[in-house]
Amino acid sequence: MQWFLLPAGLAVLDSEHTIVADALAAHPVVGLPWLWLAPTAAAEPTAGRGLRLSPARDGWCGPIRCGLPLPLATESLGAVVLQHVGDARIDAAALIEECARVLVPGGRLSLLGMNPLSPYRLRWRRSGLSGHDPSTWRRLLAEAGLAPEPVAQGIGPQWSPTASPSLQSGSGLRAAYLLRAEKRAFPLTPMRLRKTLALSDGVPAA
Repeated sequence: MQWFLLPAGLAVLDSEHTIVADALAAHPVVGLPWLWLAPTAAAEPTAGRGLRLSPARDGWCGPIRCGLPLPLATESLGAVVLQHVGDARIDAAALIEECARVLVPGGRLSLLGMNPLSPYRLRWRRSGLSGHDPSTWRRLLAEAGLAPEPVAQGIGPQWSPTASPSLQSGSGLRAAYLLRAEKRAFPLTPMRLRKTLALSDGVPAA
């Protein structure tokens, strides 16, 4: 996802810096580790314990290299941040299901996506990114058993590649949007049965 290393992409990431930091540091389930799937492998200081991965040709790379399913125990994380990794050409439904699996009840997922209705889309056209409407993600989150917020929040620039970190209700014409979802003890919609993920010693993780 090399576009996020260009000035136009960096303006979006700079706009989202505080949102990501808050999601990792101040999630409702204090003390548990987090997972951050970021669009680039650039190192950034983060609070608490967690794992940062970025897309690779064959899955995910970072301190570990892996694919799906993620090598993480079921209900072991307090927060997950998906920062524009859903804008790449991946199996979005499978990724959301994995994120729902690793979150504890009460844990929160924060999803940042590119806004296909923003004029900023002309800056990421032909970059390999494919922005999705928030309603698409809201449906996938609900199908995975998560409770998404009813309205996404717009963030980032509208046209000029300058960081704009303030949030607005609704994605509007902002370059990106934030959509949060919570894992509840009893999901609002029926969930598909998932395969049990075994840990390395053979003990079931779910």
